[in-house]
Amino acid sequence: MSETASITLDNKKYDLSVVTGTENEKALDISKLRDLTGYITLDSGYKNTGCTKSAITFLDGEKGILKYRGYPIEQLAEKSSFIEVAYLLIYGELPTQTQLNEFEELLKEHSDVPEQLKTILLAFPPEGHPMGKLCSVIASLSAFYPESLKPNASESEQNLTLVKLLAKLPSIVAYIQRHTLSHSYVASDNNLDYVTNFMNMAFGGHAGSTKVDPVVIDAMNKLLILHADHEQNCSTSTVRIVGSSDCNLYASVAAGVAALWGPLHGGANQAVIEMLEKIKNDGGDTAKWVAKAKDKNDPFRLMGFGHRVYKNFDPRAKIIKKACDDILNKLGIKDPVLEIAKHLEEAALNDPYFAERKLYPNVDFYSGIIYRALGFPTEMFTVLFALGRLPGWIAQWKEMRENKEPIGRPRQVYVGEVDRTFVDIKNR
Repeated sequence: MSETASITLDNKKYDLSVVTGTENEKALDISKLRDLTGYITLDSGYKNTGCTKSAITFLDGEKGILKYRGYPIEQLAEKSSFIEVAYLLIYGELPTQTQLNEFEELLKEHSDVPEQLKTILLAFPPEGHPMGKLCSVIASLSAFYPESLKPNASESEQNLTLVKLLAKLPSIVAYIQRHTLSHSYVASDNNLDYVTNFMNMAFGGHAGSTKVDPVVIDAMNKLLILHADHEQNCSTSTVRIVGSSDCNLYASVAAGVAALWGPLHGGANQAVIEMLEKIKNDGGDTAKWVAKAKDKNDPFRLMGFGHRVYKNFDPRAKIIKKACDDILNKLGIKDPVLEIAKHLEEAALNDPYFAERKLYPNVDFYSGIIYRALGFPTEMFTVLFALGRLPGWIAQWKEMRENKEPIGRPRQVYVGEVDRTFVDIKNR
């Protein structure tokens, strides 16, 4: 017998089906509630509302669990490459060696960016925020590939569209960085793997490929894997709801980039470094700022500590902390801002105040430190987040299309004026 829940409205009882996920998550199916009762539910920020059934990512914030397609994030970060994980998210299974080789070759084949797109990028002021450039450039790809606009594209046509975006984004991100720094572009090198090629385009010279330290490549792979998907967050939900209108992949992902830009979402890792800079400019007294964070009457809050979803230690932070330590030790960087970060981390991990409130360093804290250590400008941090999140956005958009989900159309409870009479302008 299927499980149900009951609700009584206007002295009438209604049964609601209980939906159980494969990880035993429970949900009340209210999809017919308005038709049956005339009522809707009010859930500001959709914190308790499931908008879809998805087979891509499972997240348990209370237990600190994150899985892609059933695989624990710890195993994927340790044993896999970013492109393997991208394949897993998009197609549902880890690739065989042959499938991986073919996928990597396909990405290399489509990695070049149209020359006109580079001209578009050059038209932006170098000091403009990189996320604005990224959003605009991704949206413009639909003009270069009009076949992507077909709502009823075949599976092979749709696959080529997503491959093109995944292939070109490292070039686009690297070009945006170099444009921001007023540096000339470095072409894609098909002799390099995906992540090494990106790092070469971002930091390399023109005489050929620059050797990148394996520790750096390993850290970048891990960062991109850890950011690849995170269930129905703000940007992912945006990609799905925009795509539900039959909008093309490029415009849908551009909308996701816009959502990611906000400091409450993808901009958090940039905010971490800005906070550390503020502490440094104040004299670098971390004890003072820890005390401010603990003072409930002080508006200051430590950025990069705690998480809206995880009520325990962020599982991604556990993984990337080691990569962060490896990077700092390997590169031997002496940076007062990174020294302040170490002191804050030590204070948060050992102070009962933070432990009791589960305010552990999260993935944004460590990713910001790593990106700074590698030499990325602070404004590029959220762009790098987007580079990692792209496979998840693609997978979510693809799943939404395959499920033939209806166009997203949230409801509201109106609380405005009623029954007003128009007054002519001369009498107002």
